[in-house]
Amino acid sequence: MRWRPSTRPALGRSPSRNPPSKPLPTPLERRLILAKSARQTTRAANISVPQSREEATQSLSRYGLLQREIGRIQAGLDDKITALKEAAEAKSTPLQEEAAQIMEGLRIWSEANRAALTNDNKVKFVDLGTGKISWRLRPAKVTVRGTEAVLEALRRLGLGRFIRTSEEINKEAMLAEADVARTVPGITIGSAGEDFVIEPLTSPLSTGGADAAA
Repeated sequence: MRWRPSTRPALGRSPSRNPPSKPLPTPLERRLILAKSARQTTRAANISVPQSREEATQSLSRYGLLQREIGRIQAGLDDKITALKEAAEAKSTPLQEEAAQIMEGLRIWSEANRAALTNDNKVKFVDLGTGKISWRLRPAKVTVRGTEAVLEALRRLGLGRFIRTSEEINKEAMLAEADVARTVPGITIGSAGEDFVIEPLTSPLSTGGADAAA
């Protein structure tokens, strides 16, 4: 009789039926998880929910004040950025003009001596020690004069591969004919939901005045 290896588990052991457990998070991962949870808890704890119409009116007034203050800060920042840009341009303009003049002078000299500098156009650059001068070919470009006539000629010559045709769905037309558009498979027309909008007064009223107006 041939010997066969036993498939029975060894004594004192039972085959595991549970899937392998996920590895425990590292100390760094645990700290990151706790920090994220703490930030979310702090944000939730800092939310002040009005408990009455009067408190809601005061909150809206405070919101408007904050928005105006943010606007003033942003305006001040924009003014400073504009002033810094103008100052930088005033300083850099004469330098840019001098650099442009130097470049033009080098171009004129290089063109006048191009044959000697490039060994009769065998090389495309010259190393002067303090930098290199080179001549680079610009990328090829296509210039079209009379688009409609060119398109007609391409179609007549059977060169449709030179014509690019792009198609896209006209969503504006679908919204104008929503009932028809809904019958097209894959098209759904509906509201994207709603936004909660706050529009504080430019000149906030007092709490009593707001309640009286309500």
